Amino acid sequence: MRTRRALIGLLLSSLPSLSLALEWSGIRDGAVHVWPTREELLHIEWSPAWQADANQEQLYLQRGNGQLVQRFAIPAEEVQGRREWRIKPDDDGYRLEIPGYSFRHYRVRHPDTAASLFEPVKHHFSLETGRELELYFRVPAGVGAQLGGKHHDGVRALHAERLSDGKALTLQLRRHGLYPRHDLLSLPVSERDEIWRLRLVGTGKAAFWLDNTDNLFAQRPEDLRRRPSQAEGRVNLTLRDSVVGPPARLGIGLPYTLPEDAQLMGELRPQTAGHYSFVNVMARNPAHEQRFRPQYRHRYGIDHDITLMAKTGRVHLLDFDATSRAGLKAWLDSTISLGKGGIHYLSPADEPNLNYPSYAAFSRYFAQMARQVRDDPRAQAAGIRIAMPASSRLVNGPTMQGARDRRGLDWAARLLAEHEPLIDALAWHEWFIRDLRATEWYRYSVRQAADLVGYTPQGRPRKALLIDQTNLSSGNTVSPYEQETRFAALWWASVAIQASQDGLLDMLNWFLLADDDHHFKGLLKLEAGDRYSLRPVGQAMVFMLEHWGDQVLKLDNDAFEIDALAMRSGVRMNLLGVNKVARNQQVRFDLDGTPCSGLDPPHLTLFGDGATPSSPRCEDTAWRFEVPGETLFALTWEQP
Repeated sequence: MRTRRALIGLLLSSLPSLSLALEWSGIRDGAVHVWPTREELLHIEWSPAWQADANQEQLYLQRGNGQLVQRFAIPAEEVQGRREWRIKPDDDGYRLEIPGYSFRHYRVRHPDTAASLFEPVKHHFSLETGRELELYFRVPAGVGAQLGGKHHDGVRALHAERLSDGKALTLQLRRHGLYPRHDLLSLPVSERDEIWRLRLVGTGKAAFWLDNTDNLFAQRPEDLRRRPSQAEGRVNLTLRDSVVGPPARLGIGLPYTLPEDAQLMGELRPQTAGHYSFVNVMARNPAHEQRFRPQYRHRYGIDHDITLMAKTGRVHLLDFDATSRAGLKAWLDSTISLGKGGIHYLSPADEPNLNYPSYAAFSRYFAQMARQVRDDPRAQAAGIRIAMPASSRLVNGPTMQGARDRRGLDWAARLLAEHEPLIDALAWHEWFIRDLRATEWYRYSVRQAADLVGYTPQGRPRKALLIDQTNLSSGNTVSPYEQETRFAALWWASVAIQASQDGLLDMLNWFLLADDDHHFKGLLKLEAGDRYSLRPVGQAMVFMLEHWGDQVLKLDNDAFEIDALAMRSGVRMNLLGVNKVARNQQVRFDLDGTPCSGLDPPHLTLFGDGATPSSPRCEDTAWRFEVPGETLFALTWEQP
């Protein structure tokens, strides 16, 4: 008996002690930074939050120097599970990214010998807690930091106490009528570094963050001695002499009027566009769209576009009734009058997998509307083509109950099986990929769409692929930390690069051109006095199109934090890239083994006023240059 007890004790002592583990629970959107002191396991578990079975997800583990250790995909059917990663002592530590919007709860555990910090997303909720959580944060001497929070029907207040003197402050979280609003509390400035204790008052969804200082929280004050590394990154880019295909045309979702600001619209110079056509308006006044559609075609040169059919009042459920038939006939007449030479895709519905009661109901409606288009002998010559399903997301389901049975990819497959001769393009809307490290999802989605429609002998998709609406979030569930800063500019550049990487996508539209009463996420921001200005993302759009080419070239890229796209237009070569993180990046650019010695250096341009890049230098047969943190860059040169 004594020997048996000793053996059991030995076995138990060899197992990781859960009582000595530190854990972060209920994470839905954020990053956990970990600094192990010895080789140990990092545990992660997940369970469903809602609609998990309709949503694939990705996790990313990086070393503190930016190097990707592992990219981990969670299939939709794996609604709960667990994984372990072995991590080793490293002064730079590790970063585990849990991209939002997540449909799962994540729990991250590590031995308490390791230090860890949590970096929450700002404005959106970052975790769900079943108890009143207590955390710590640090404010450096002389810094006027702010504590931010937002009510998401969970945590209702944030209570902060300064440990040095017990000074206490409380930020009550109000229920704002508009999602982009939140609450801020200015913290007193101190002559020394201060540690604060933060208590989340209430349970459920929690949104809390720090402005003007590091947005980092610890469960133990001593862990705040750690900081994520900002050491320079190393990037190797190699250009191959191989054409992949054309990049996506970059465009905008346009209003059902003339543009809100004609001058700024002219500066943007979109290559394509998305329209709405309201069938009740067109049935009543068939000439209505002649007030603005010819302007977009002839003044702004937009001869490639898509139109979604709906009704005024944000009504998206249409029947094949007299109003829809008359509205479609009026749209056909109006579009044909624009003249030949363009391509005009038509989707008879907007996000039917979100708005229609069933697939069968939409399939019947789609077939009836599509046949009316095909039966018009003028349509084909006028460049009118039929797109489907213009779904809310593609690989993952829409944000609604029963999403597993409403995935856009599944509805598209069924429509192709039933109505393939009526279909010219596969279109969808992509939302809720809000994390800069997760934008590769766009490349993955485009590949999934191409695999569904199949390929021609030349390797092109058999049907055109269109992401005709995208933004960080759908509706008005947007954050000013995204839309009003460079974040959206970095995001849009990264999305365009990822979506164009394989030369398969035909259209990519930012939704929308300008703010309206329901959306504060336009390229144009509404200022006081009905005046508009270009948001940073709008300025980025101008920069991107200045360096957008006709053909995508194969480019090898070993970096995770920099996205880059090589393009060619005749003899003009462009390398458009984006550094998505704060650290500077040292880039080595190899021209497919062609030594750079004796060649004129390419011209390096950085995005933003006052940006002064250094000239690329030739070292060891390759061009080398530096890219600052969180910016777009472009390299241009001529090559026969």
